[in-house]
Amino acid sequence: MELLLKALTPLNIGAAVAIVATSGLAGAASAESNDEKIVRAMSAAPADISANATIMDVDGTILREGSNDWVCLPGVGLIPGDTHPMCNDPVWMKWMASVAAGTEFSTDVVGVSYMLQGDALVNNDNPMATDPNDGGVWVQDGPHLMMLFPNMEMLADLPRDPFAGGPYVMWGETPLAHVMAPIETKEDTN
Repeated sequence: MELLLKALTPLNIGAAVAIVATSGLAGAASAESNDEKIVRAMSAAPADISANATIMDVDGTILREGSNDWVCLPGVGLIPGDTHPMCNDPVWMKWMASVAAGTEFSTDVVGVSYMLQGDALVNNDNPMATDPNDGGVWVQDGPHLMMLFPNMEMLADLPRDPFAGGPYVMWGETPLAHVMAPIETKEDTN
């Protein structure tokens, strides 16, 4: 776990900006206290997870050591200025480290991430897209879970359309494919 936490250094995060950059993101308050960041990070998952999770700032600084295998962040470290908190199991931390380092990711088990405060506006098909007016399918989910699977065959029957209702595959034709499981209805902004 410690190795995964160290893999998300500010240099790696900066190198990964092009992978998941989006427009219209709110900037984080520069004078925000560590206690405020911890509270926001903990809001990403149910309390029985976040109360004992390690809290890591988006720059990789550990704000609070935890006693379970979960890591909660006050924003998505791969998107500068993002303030949508997330709580990740070890599989998702490995995925984030792989994305940040530009290395291949694989897993033998299902991984889970919570984002109960919602997410940034992203292109559902292209993680490199930065222009919401490019004609792509853009989506901004409210509260949701994200899941990683050992192989894409497990996702074959899930829709790629984020507005079909229920779980769907995001970035399905890329190595960053994962399942989004919305908890609330979202509006189609396309």
